[in-house]
Amino acid sequence: MKEKIVMTTRRIEIERFSMISSKPFQAVLAALKAAVGHPDMAEFAKAVKGAQTFAELEDSVRRGLGETGLMMFMELDHGAILRQETGLDTPRIVRLLIGNPLIMKDMAKHVPDAGSYAPVTILLDERKYPMNTTGVAKRKPG
Repeated sequence: MKEKIVMTTRRIEIERFSMISSKPFQAVLAALKAAVGHPDMAEFAKAVKGAQTFAELEDSVRRGLGETGLMMFMELDHGAILRQETGLDTPRIVRLLIGNPLIMKDMAKHVPDAGSYAPVTILLDERKYPMNTTGVAKRKPG
């Protein structure tokens, strides 16, 4: 029997939260990193996969959370690619993937598509205008 694939496209509204800080790029990045947990993702994946009960899985997640109840999944240095091309020290652009698998579970339980928004992306970029500021942007479904 031939597999039947159904594809749909749906428009959704997205809110993008942006702010500009007068603090230096490194200070904003350090503050964000300090507020979230930093589990070893390979060990975290093993612990979650090896959990025999949901309580064990919850314990594995909670051990990886920071003071905000969130953890860092990945840090991507987008600026490094641009700096490599130009040979300059700027721009500095970092994308952080931050979240909590237990919050994602609750979201996806009600709306499976919500899993595509977890973890969230926080994009940090160093800007020359307004003068030497740091931009922070995050998006979420509307």
